[in-house]
Amino acid sequence: MSVSAEEIAFVRDLFSGLGPLTSRKMMGGLCLYSDGIIFALLYSDGTIWLKGAGDMKARMEAEGWPRWTYTRPGGKPVSMPYWRLPDSALDDPQEAAGLARDALKYL
Repeated sequence: MSVSAEEIAFVRDLFSGLGPLTSRKMMGGLCLYSDGIIFALLYSDGTIWLKGAGDMKARMEAEGWPRWTYTRPGGKPVSMPYWRLPDSALDDPQEAAGLARDALKYL
């Protein structure tokens, strides 16, 4: 399954407040970059994930954002440095761009 043109347009519009963005399709999803720094993923199922580090990682965890995890063959769980964008930000480009700006401070 890969992301649709409509999903790509939506996520680019959602984060348009950041200024010029670049993107790259990868593994059925889309990576989003601001000034060459990857800050978000549009996963193949349509979910949007922000990259977290430093104080932003701590904030995401404290606020209970779901973390992207998967299970490797053999059953070993792996956590990636991405947290799912809160539902409230999906309807609010200002909130989404603000969260992305906060995340970018630590990347």
